[in-house]
Amino acid sequence: MSELDEITPDKELSSRLASTVPLDDRQHADLERALRCSPFIQQSLASEPDILAYVIDGLHDSFLGDGLEQRLNALCGDRDTRRALDTTDFGRELRRFRRREMILIAWRDLACIDGTDSTLRALSTLADFCVAESLAHHEHHMQGRFGRPRGPDGEPVGLVVVGMGKLGGEELNYSSDIDLIFAYAHEGETDGRKSISNAEYFVRLGQRVIRSLDEVTGHGFVFRVDMRLRPNGDEGPLAMSFDGLEIYYATLGREWERYAWIKARVIAGDFEAGRELMDMLRPFVFRRYLDFGAFSQLREMKRMIEREMTGAAMKNNIKLGPGGIREIEFIAQLFQLLRGGREPDLQCRRLVPVLHSLEAMGELEPATVADLVAGYDFLRRSENRLQMLYDQQTQTLPDNKFDQMRLALAMGFDDWGSFLAELDRHRDQIHGHFSQVLRLPDEEDASTDPLERVWSGVDEPDIRIRVLREAGFDEAEEIDRRVVAWREEQGTALSGTVAQRLDQLMPDLLRDIAEYHHEATILSRMLDLLAAILRRSVYVALLIEQPQARRQLVRLLDGSPWIAELLTQHPILLDELIDPQTLYAPPDKEQLARELGELLAKCPDDEERSLDELRRFKQLATLRVAAADVVGALPVMRVSDQLTWIAEVILEAVYARARSQIESRHGKPQAVDESGNTFMPGLAIIGYGKLGGIELGYGSDLDLVFLHDSTDRDAVTDGDKSIDNSLFFARVAQKIIHTLSIRTPAGVLYEVDTRLRPDGVGGLLVSSVNAFAQYQAENAWVWEVQAMCRARVVAGTERVGEAFASIREGTLTQPRDEGGLREAVVGMRRKMRENQEATPDGLFHLKRDVGGITDIEFLVQYLLLRHAGDHPEILRFTDNIRQLDSLRRAGVIEEKVSQDLTHAYRSLRDAGHRQALKGRRSIVNAAAYSQERDIVIRQWQEVLGGPPPGGTSG
Repeated sequence: MSELDEITPDKELSSRLASTVPLDDRQHADLERALRCSPFIQQSLASEPDILAYVIDGLHDSFLGDGLEQRLNALCGDRDTRRALDTTDFGRELRRFRRREMILIAWRDLACIDGTDSTLRALSTLADFCVAESLAHHEHHMQGRFGRPRGPDGEPVGLVVVGMGKLGGEELNYSSDIDLIFAYAHEGETDGRKSISNAEYFVRLGQRVIRSLDEVTGHGFVFRVDMRLRPNGDEGPLAMSFDGLEIYYATLGREWERYAWIKARVIAGDFEAGRELMDMLRPFVFRRYLDFGAFSQLREMKRMIEREMTGAAMKNNIKLGPGGIREIEFIAQLFQLLRGGREPDLQCRRLVPVLHSLEAMGELEPATVADLVAGYDFLRRSENRLQMLYDQQTQTLPDNKFDQMRLALAMGFDDWGSFLAELDRHRDQIHGHFSQVLRLPDEEDASTDPLERVWSGVDEPDIRIRVLREAGFDEAEEIDRRVVAWREEQGTALSGTVAQRLDQLMPDLLRDIAEYHHEATILSRMLDLLAAILRRSVYVALLIEQPQARRQLVRLLDGSPWIAELLTQHPILLDELIDPQTLYAPPDKEQLARELGELLAKCPDDEERSLDELRRFKQLATLRVAAADVVGALPVMRVSDQLTWIAEVILEAVYARARSQIESRHGKPQAVDESGNTFMPGLAIIGYGKLGGIELGYGSDLDLVFLHDSTDRDAVTDGDKSIDNSLFFARVAQKIIHTLSIRTPAGVLYEVDTRLRPDGVGGLLVSSVNAFAQYQAENAWVWEVQAMCRARVVAGTERVGEAFASIREGTLTQPRDEGGLREAVVGMRRKMRENQEATPDGLFHLKRDVGGITDIEFLVQYLLLRHAGDHPEILRFTDNIRQLDSLRRAGVIEEKVSQDLTHAYRSLRDAGHRQALKGRRSIVNAAAYSQERDIVIRQWQEVLGGPPPGGTSG
């Protein structure tokens, strides 16, 4: 005989109930199980047998929350009937309804009709519904007495009821309190004959709602209400205006309140105003950037949890004890607080989806998430079925034999020991994962750490220098001098929290720096960066809490002063150092476009913020490229590809926003084509130079030309403030240039050069396709035709881009006199060299000097113009590397020539990137690239009949 057989149902009650409602075999078995597992259900059905019919009717709904209104109407009348009830009768009916719904939910849960998730949602939806019913009832009666609350402009003001905790997360357990906050949008007064202030009205309304839900009567209660999560807890006003809430959270909001608001959800009242409230408080809850300043407070919260778990009584508490529900919630909400501002998926209120998002983001291992999700499901089912015993709010395991057996049976186990073993298995796994979060490696006692004493300067200089040498510093004297000078320079800035954090950081930072050569240079760059972030000590906290990020930073500062300067100017980019996989694996163009789209979607109507987001996007994307470049993870051609993709994605976004803004003022451009059909003209942005040649460097500007395909017939916009299409497109182009080149606190996007347009600075900013074609055919100089060799469409309307491509091919394939072409190309190169600054002897300018990058570009462009008429396929690409390969495939140059020039070009470009990362000009030791220069000079001489201008004939 199983010990579970000792908990037998009341056979007489079971038979009496079964006689009142027809039950099939499954329903009869479920009734027996419910009576055995829950004295609450047994007592309720014994006193009100008609509840059974109510339950059986409710078993057919797919989700219980969908039928609440209908079932309440059937029980006590429609909405108007309920509003007419007095407070006592309304409270009685709401309690009767709640009891029936709770038994229905418990039945479906015990019968495994609903899973854990459905049960939690059903309980939450029931609470939402009961709060809304209570609010509507009391609002009806109060407005009859005081009138309707109004704002300063006479607009109606309603109460916003915010559900917190498990209710907000739609994860309410069976017999839980509901945590509420009451708010209203505006101060003011009611419009009735007996007018009172909005504040007094909503406090009174809130008190009535609470009483009708929380008060225990002969019919029980609806939900216990807890209002202690409101500002200032029990001492704060019961209802607060939005302004009051905003001021409180902006000035006094604490970390635990951010934690609480993660799950906040408007559950009743004025939902439209509620959305405004949630939007207003979102920046308080989810910091826009990684919030490592919260680490110490979160760690203290964790210590508090750990202290509370030490008591013997807590061992049997499945929520607050070791391995309990609270530990899983803390793990999820920790990441939500730290990363939720940057990761929208982490702003979800429900715990399990957040855990899966953390797995997808790589923050938690799949095995960890599997343990936590399985443990959470088991614990929440256990919690619900424990509370179903007596409809009591408890998370403590029962200590009497019969209730233990009831819980074991409810959970599907044959005995208490088997249930306890499975429970302990889950709790051990959960507690193990909880113990790992916010754990730092054991740190040396600061008083005994020699490098801490170096930083603090308490020892004599000779002792500090000896310690630095022992730590691995070759430049110990210089390191000590710079540390002392920096501390003196910062003066009073090194006080309070900043000083404490620097005392934690600097010993480990010095150890990291000692692993590299040029340690004094790295230290200087690091101290400059620290000076920039001292007032935002959250970043100092980041380097303490994330040793991996700190080491990445030292590595990058060693590799590139350009990166050091970028981070010093824009410390917000330090967030990106946390994940080296992301840092050293730049996204492709599609991913970049998606990232930028998500950023800009957050500020559709905020021009200033969108400008900053564009700049931060570029800085972050460029940092990824530079980091991968520094560690050798990207070859030179990929570096240029990445930098070009970044520019193209930004141009597409800027064009789309600029056009949308001008259209909102003037309407969309319209015109009539040659066939008499109306169409919408478009704009294309043409990239020349390095952008067109897919060869952007770290500091490259953008050479742009703008073309539209509007005709002259009926060429005006269709808005109320209609303008000529040519003016429309000029304003779009001006907006694009302004957006790219204006300096904001976040910096500049790109310098823009539009001098390559027809007629240069004296020409129209935007040309029509027809005018551009005519100019290229009749007026373009050879150097302008050369420039088209590296021109391509980078953004805008595809139709206009196709027209440009056709013009480009037609222009470049025109027959040309070989001698005249040679003379023009060489003459232009000579003119450029005559106007450039001379490079000192023994040095070599990678781009401008004889045998450099520009000579290769001119040589390739000459070959393209000379042979495109016979081989138009060589015009397909705009970058030098693929153009050289196209010339080889067409038989214009030999394979060896193509290989040699490609090698020389790549070597010189690679050197240019390295110089840029080092913050240096493109000037190197001449001897280092003599082989590459010889290749270029020799090929120039063979093709163009003499050495490059300024060179000598070998």
